[in-house]
Amino acid sequence: MLDREGFRPNVGVVLLNARNQVFWGKRLRTHSWQFPQGGIKHGETPEQAMFRELHEEVGLRPEHVQILARTRDWLRYEVPDHFIRKDARGHYRGQKQIWFLLRLVGRDSDMNLRATDHPEFDAWRWNDYWVPLDVVIEFKRNVYEMALTELSRFLPRMHHHNRYLRAGMRSQRHDDGDFDAPAAPRPADGNALTPPDKV
Repeated sequence: MLDREGFRPNVGVVLLNARNQVFWGKRLRTHSWQFPQGGIKHGETPEQAMFRELHEEVGLRPEHVQILARTRDWLRYEVPDHFIRKDARGHYRGQKQIWFLLRLVGRDSDMNLRATDHPEFDAWRWNDYWVPLDVVIEFKRNVYEMALTELSRFLPRMHHHNRYLRAGMRSQRHDDGDFDAPAAPRPADGNALTPPDKV
């Protein structure tokens, strides 16, 4: 199903864990890594297609995830001719995608790369949010950067369990009437997100 400009409707999925890391899948029998994605079938909404692709490629069901956001408009990339079947050249140009940001509310063990007879990935890992674009196939890199940038403002805030948070940020009174000095705040370590131009 192509639009008038030759782009196939498609969905992409950025799946987060509790640490705001993203699911990163290695394409079957290749060295390239990518997010789950797939075409929208006739009669499907983008959300329906997203849940179908999520199950087919990652093995997750709607109850395993929470939708946090989606891109407002279609994001497009063109596919080079040598990646296009000969019979499709001339009218197929590439993909137009709606991207979803999801949070995993299930467990890592709920994921199954062999949920169907036609797996997309043969390995996966959790990766920092700003994925290394140099391992993404070149013609998809710009769309990845645009999707991650647009969705980044919907990332859940990280809550640090800091024992100084309640007691240490204000003076503590003892029975003898003395006051403790406020404890110094501890820096949040390892959770800063690096923008794409710093990767």
